[in-house]
Amino acid sequence: MRTVGHPKRAGSLPDVLPQVRVLVVDDHPIVLDGVALALRRTSFLAVAGYARTGREAISAADRYRPEVVLLDLRLPDMLAPEVIRALLAKDPTTKIIIFTAYPEHAAVADALAAGAHGMVVKDAERADLVDVVRRVAAGERVVCTDDGGRLLSRKLREHGLTRREYEILRHVAMGETNPEIAGSLGLTRNTVKTYLQRAMEKLGAHNRVEALARANELGIL
Repeated sequence: MRTVGHPKRAGSLPDVLPQVRVLVVDDHPIVLDGVALALRRTSFLAVAGYARTGREAISAADRYRPEVVLLDLRLPDMLAPEVIRALLAKDPTTKIIIFTAYPEHAAVADALAAGAHGMVVKDAERADLVDVVRRVAAGERVVCTDDGGRLLSRKLREHGLTRREYEILRHVAMGETNPEIAGSLGLTRNTVKTYLQRAMEKLGAHNRVEALARANELGIL
């Protein structure tokens, strides 16, 4: 997955992330259920509510006051740019992420121009989805598409990192503890610790924060 956004500064990742309330807007129940499950498995994210139409989204935002709105690009009653403008008119601090299966759709550019803070594709892995929500909530503008796999693989090879070590780092970046990572990936705590130690050694880091900062500098995370 290719990620385009403002660079993150070393040392900017807090040890404990504040909880972010997310409003999920999509007219497909299966998508709502899947996204809700992904978000609920992340300690610093909470599902504030759901909506299936643009009008429901505007009403739900008034009611639940989410920090982030995950908004489907194509809703049955309104265009995404209309919804974005209405949401921001009510609360300019709301962060809005376009959630779509059609990253090349012309409406994406219109939605971003209307004030959306990011875009993520619907087939993104949970770690990528959570990462985009975290970064947008922190004030970044992030656009993620699904064409960066080869670039990532090359960067991992350049720095000697395995896919499993990368996966562990992604979970660390989501604010998860070793026991939480072990539960998510079906590994033992000692195995997670071993992978993390190897990743830190390869990155020349002495602790988790340094490892994340170094991985960010290298464009791995």
